[in-house]
Amino acid sequence: MDAPPPAENCIPFVRIAGFLEAMHLNAPRVLEADLERGFLLLTDLGSTQYLKFLESDPDSAGVLYDDAIDALHTLQQRGDAYQSLLPPYDSELLEFELSLFHDWLCGTHIGIRFSADDEMAWRKTCSLLVGNALDQPQVFTHRDYHSRNLMYVPHDNPGILDFQDAVEGPLTYDLVSLLKDCYIRWPVDRVRTWAEQYYAGTSDMIRRQVDGDRFLRFFDLMGVQRHLKAAGIFARLNHRDGKPGYLADIPRTLAYVTDLESRYDELSFLVDLIRRQVLPSFETEK
Repeated sequence: MDAPPPAENCIPFVRIAGFLEAMHLNAPRVLEADLERGFLLLTDLGSTQYLKFLESDPDSAGVLYDDAIDALHTLQQRGDAYQSLLPPYDSELLEFELSLFHDWLCGTHIGIRFSADDEMAWRKTCSLLVGNALDQPQVFTHRDYHSRNLMYVPHDNPGILDFQDAVEGPLTYDLVSLLKDCYIRWPVDRVRTWAEQYYAGTSDMIRRQVDGDRFLRFFDLMGVQRHLKAAGIFARLNHRDGKPGYLADIPRTLAYVTDLESRYDELSFLVDLIRRQVLPSFETEK
């Protein structure tokens, strides 16, 4: 890995790679490191992303997601020894991520101007989503646990990449990243079944703290925060970094939010904004 400073900081990668190795998860091992020049020699997890494998063989989803859910349980259960060493996924970070949707997608990309009433409704929505994240049990959180960062490997599947931004964060965050993936979409009923499978495998302590209905609410609303953030990042990648390819992923990403329209009245402002102003702009871009 070539990550020259000051553009990249390899220290979090090296630290967290060590944590994952101690948990017996299949992530790149750091064999040698020259931190001053930003060179790392790593073990190789191959070149087959979950996304590629699933696109070529959708019937493999059951096995691959079983493996990914098992690995996530390991990350959270064994990770409790290390999570206090990670940065917190606090209200400041959660609110900043939500601002990416407001500023980069709605503002810079589409040119939506929020009225005073809109701003008030937006802030109320943000408060709901931040509160939902902070109310959850806090665990070791990969923060980007999805089909482009999981590698299919023949043994100890999956291989786990891109973990350097790990935080101590909400119980359902990584599960949402996995099951409501910005790059591949599964039927709602199947996602719910996988989510319930994950919940059944959590510790007795977690299930005493969070009953099944509350867990599903945590999961759904955590997804809203995650998908607003992702859509904002995709717009920023286009305008700031000259990477327009991610714009095509925005309608899929925001469809996860509009799917919740009938279940959560609290999201009515946001769903209306997305349906009436955000998604139509992508129809005109085609």
